[in-house]
Amino acid sequence: MRGLIGQKLGMTQFWREDGEVVPVTVIQGGPCVITQIKTEERDGYSSVQLGYKDKKESRETQPQIGHFKKANTSPKYFVHEFRDLEVGDKKEGDAVDVDMFEVGDQVTVSGTSKGRGFAGVMKRHNFHGGRASHGKSDQLRAGGSIGASSDPSRVWKGKKMAGRFGGKRASVRNLEVVAVDVENHIVMVKGAVPGPNKGFVELLDRG
Repeated sequence: MRGLIGQKLGMTQFWREDGEVVPVTVIQGGPCVITQIKTEERDGYSSVQLGYKDKKESRETQPQIGHFKKANTSPKYFVHEFRDLEVGDKKEGDAVDVDMFEVGDQVTVSGTSKGRGFAGVMKRHNFHGGRASHGKSDQLRAGGSIGASSDPSRVWKGKKMAGRFGGKRASVRNLEVVAVDVENHIVMVKGAVPGPNKGFVELLDRG
């Protein structure tokens, strides 16, 4: 399994050699530093912790500074742990880059979706809305009935209602790697990925 931390730069178009135009998301993939390697014998499971983008020591806590110094690297803004990641003969402090991916690979991209604040049921849950006819002047975008009054005399937990929308972890699977630029640490994937521009994302190829 291969994985990498990156930063979403935005979307554009990519022309394939056969002339087909595909929408792509441009991701600055690394270089990431291996900040910790966990093993079955010592930690009970195997994983690799990657760090991305340098951070000033003045903006980091002392325990975290010590953690990064063990790997002979500077503090990082974004740290993520990948289970069963293949790093070959690399060790803590070594870098991994986009050269692990090839054109045609299918990757899963995860990130934090855009926060849209408080939203109604039509925007948040794709409700149809009320009929705008027969003298109905309000309640056009309301959610309708949320439960009976006498029994159960309450609103069921998990009822789809208005509330805070977005700002949650989201993943998009099976995105095709369209282009890889090792020199500039760029990887392009077909389609859209979660989060705003400059948002951190994780790329994962389970092989």
